[in-house]
Amino acid sequence: MAQRFRDAFQRVAKQVNSAGGGGGAGGGGGGGGRAAAAAARSVTALALAGGLGYGAYNSMYTVPGGHRAIVFNRVVGMKDTVYSEGLNFNIPWFERPTVFDIRTRPVNLQTLTGSKDLQMVTIAIRVLHKPNPSKLVWIYRNLGLNYDERILPSVMNECAKAVVARYNANELLTKREMVSREISIDLRKRSGYFNVLLEDVAITHLSFSPEYARAVESKQVAQQDAERAKYIVLGAQQEKKTIIEKAKGEAESAELIGQAVKRNPGFMKLRRIDAARDIADIVAKSGNKVYLNADTLLLNLLGDTDDKFEKGVSANKSRWY
Repeated sequence: MAQRFRDAFQRVAKQVNSAGGGGGAGGGGGGGGRAAAAAARSVTALALAGGLGYGAYNSMYTVPGGHRAIVFNRVVGMKDTVYSEGLNFNIPWFERPTVFDIRTRPVNLQTLTGSKDLQMVTIAIRVLHKPNPSKLVWIYRNLGLNYDERILPSVMNECAKAVVARYNANELLTKREMVSREISIDLRKRSGYFNVLLEDVAITHLSFSPEYARAVESKQVAQQDAERAKYIVLGAQQEKKTIIEKAKGEAESAELIGQAVKRNPGFMKLRRIDAARDIADIVAKSGNKVYLNADTLLLNLLGDTDDKFEKGVSANKSRWY
């Protein structure tokens, strides 16, 4: 480039010199030639300085933090050296650096697949990945800078479908950690073939078809109804036992009362007195007027009611014996 500037300026200087020699005296022509030569030297010096500045500027490049650089040489092709962060040098025009981002980046994938029992499952996976820093030359030569867009979607899709097909729909929920671990193992193995490192693999979403969701809900409702019915049966059994025990108690109580009456008729008088006391309390506290017979209210404790009752008991005894 500097030589071209020099040649062009020398042609311009010759034209200026010839024009100056034809129009004036010999002394004037010589002065014009010297001025043209000085101008040519100045332009040449400027061209050389510009060329050196251009070469110095393009012979250096900076690799930012979290990045690495590889260099393409026009003579030997891709160089095997991977350049680290900071200031690096290259030969202008002959070499062209390419900077790789080696920081961890996320990739999300959602796919529809089938379980072992042929239930449709929608699964979403999130992967944190980065390129292998020592294999950047191979990645650039075979995959390019957009390596993640070329390999991760297909690999993630295939691994997710392969693992989900090993489990039933209910196992995908109860064994979610195991499913995630198997997907992670398969993805790390497959991506390792392409020199891509995976730092984390996680299942972010897992859902089933609406029909399956309704079936699961119906099953849960049926199980709850069955549990409720079981408790109702247990309650009925307990109530039955309570009634039986209550009946046995009442029978024993009646038998004991009958035996007490047989042995001592005064027992019934005592019971009549207790009943009369209770009735008297109720009548005393009531604001209504009572016009019933005292015998009916069991309040005639001084009349011949006891005699009638004893006669009735004696008659019953004769019939019992």
